[in-house]
Amino acid sequence: MSHYPTSVLKLIKNLSRLPGVGEKTAERLAMHILRSPRREAEQLSHSIIEIKEKVRHCSMCFALSDAAICNICSNPARTASILCVVEQPADMVAIEKSGSFNGLYHILEGALSPMDGIGPDNIKIKELVTRISQGKIKEVVLATSTNIEGETTASYIAEQLENHAVKTTRIASGVPIGGDLKYVDQLTLKKAMETRHDI
Repeated sequence: MSHYPTSVLKLIKNLSRLPGVGEKTAERLAMHILRSPRREAEQLSHSIIEIKEKVRHCSMCFALSDAAICNICSNPARTASILCVVEQPADMVAIEKSGSFNGLYHILEGALSPMDGIGPDNIKIKELVTRISQGKIKEVVLATSTNIEGETTASYIAEQLENHAVKTTRIASGVPIGGDLKYVDQLTLKKAMETRHDI
C-alpha cells in the first residue's frame, strides 16, 4: 500500500480500527471518501465530531441520548410502570424496532461475567434496584441474552428483586418463527420445550 500518499494511508489506518473493518474494506471506504464531493466528506466528519460532543447516557435508563433524559424516558405516552432490562443500547433499539413494547427501559451496560472480571458493581444493577425501590415500577421484564452471561445476569437480578413489590418476568425463548425444527440447535429446542404454553 506504500503507493498511496501519506494522507490516504493515514485514513485507511484509521478506518481499519473500526470494528469489522479490515484493511481491504478500509481501503475501499477511503477511495469512496476520496471520490465523494467535499460536502459529503465534511458532513461525515461533522457527524463524527457531533456524536463525540453531544451523545451521552440518559440519566434514567442509560440509553444513548442527546439530552439529559432520552426521548423514551421523557415520552408521557410510554407505560411507566413496566421496565424492560437489556444489556446494551442496541438491544433496546432491537426491541423498539419490533414495536412490541411500550414501557420504559433500563440498560445494564453489560452482563455478569466473572471470568472476565465483570461483577454486579461493574454494570448498572444498583441503579436498577434504586429505580425499583421508588415504587413506580410494577413489572420488570428481563430481556438479557440467552447465553450463559445473560442467563446469569437475569437470575442475579431476579434474586435482587425478590424482596421488592414487583412482578419479574423473563422474555420467552425458543424456536424462531418460520424455523424448521431439524435446523434448530439442541439448546434452543430444549428451552422451547421447557417454556411451552397452552394454546
